[in-house]
Amino acid sequence: RLFEGDADERSIAAAELLSQLGEDTVLLLREALASEEDAEVREVLEVGIAMNVLVSDAPDEERLQVVPTLHGRLEAPVRNLLNSLLDPNGRNEQNPEVRAAIEEANAAIDTRIRFYGFIEELFYGLSLGSVLLLAAIGLAVTFGVMGVINMAHGEMLMLGAYTTYVVQLVMPGFITYSLWVAIPAAFLVSASVGILIQRYVIRYLHGRPLETLLATFGISLILQQTVRTIFSPLNRMVVSPEWMSGTIQINPVLAITNNRLFILIFSLIVFFALLMILRKTSLGLQVRAVSQNRNMAKAMGIRTDRVDALTFGLGSGIAGVALSQLTNVGPNLGQSYIIDSFMVVVFGGVGNLFGTLVGAFSLGVSNKFLEPAVGAVLAKIITLVFIIVFIQFRPKGLFPQKGRAAE
Repeated sequence: RLFEGDADERSIAAAELLSQLGEDTVLLLREALASEEDAEVREVLEVGIAMNVLVSDAPDEERLQVVPTLHGRLEAPVRNLLNSLLDPNGRNEQNPEVRAAIEEANAAIDTRIRFYGFIEELFYGLSLGSVLLLAAIGLAVTFGVMGVINMAHGEMLMLGAYTTYVVQLVMPGFITYSLWVAIPAAFLVSASVGILIQRYVIRYLHGRPLETLLATFGISLILQQTVRTIFSPLNRMVVSPEWMSGTIQINPVLAITNNRLFILIFSLIVFFALLMILRKTSLGLQVRAVSQNRNMAKAMGIRTDRVDALTFGLGSGIAGVALSQLTNVGPNLGQSYIIDSFMVVVFGGVGNLFGTLVGAFSLGVSNKFLEPAVGAVLAKIITLVFIIVFIQFRPKGLFPQKGRAAE
């Protein structure tokens, strides 16, 4: 591979040889360097040669000259070698000038590692934010338009996830394509159940938030038990398609998982699709009219019951497929996201989609950066306390509704 592979293969082969340096290996690296034309591959080959010179019996001037080649390199063998040269119990470099150069190169490596560690935490924060966005965006629509505190929203997500599981059971030989079937199927199942709940329960409780909360909580328990009866209480695993598996290796210290990257992209697609529906379609116009002034909309001939049902169905049908790709599917899946969903909606501003977007990503990123310092549970508690304090000063959230509708 070092001589006959393509550029990527030659680079990988050279990087693998960094941990196997010896006389024969260095001769191979020098031979490959003499004929190598690709700049990135040449860099890796030069790093291997520089590492060999640094630990050899070469004059200090020559060893000093090769240290800049290792400056900021992220390969594990380079870091291990430099640390061993600075370790009193290891090779322990004695020449002050060479030691100072090694310390400078090591510091540059540490700086880059911290930077890419920050990028990795940011990505995982955005990934968590995208999950919160998918879980909360439907709740933001129903809560904002209808004023319904829907405690069964988590079970709508659960139904979407179970639909994904059933689709894979039906087409086991086509896992690669099953997700494309599961997305519309899960939306239809969850939306249909949401419309039934609105038509036969919530419509009779309009304007009675406490009764609505209790009724939807009861519905959530019924749906959980129904799923337990049909599928058993055991968790079910949904297989990710091959194109969603694996990681993208950016460099030796930074890798991005494909499934989280696709879910981040999917969440943004869903967000902007929903935004276009609410801004550019007749249903969206009616939804906005009802949310601003229900009585006036009814007087203008808008069938508010129909709008409520479609809105509830639209809000219920989002996100279950994506959640099935991150965790096992079980009867309690929805309970893991319902509280976080309400936190996102309240923090961002009730009925404001951009507020939901900003709130989801803000809470996701802050939670991921707090976790390494204080632990997952305490990070959640700190986030919750922050939101409690925040709504004392801004009770309508980051992006409150304005105008007569807000009153």
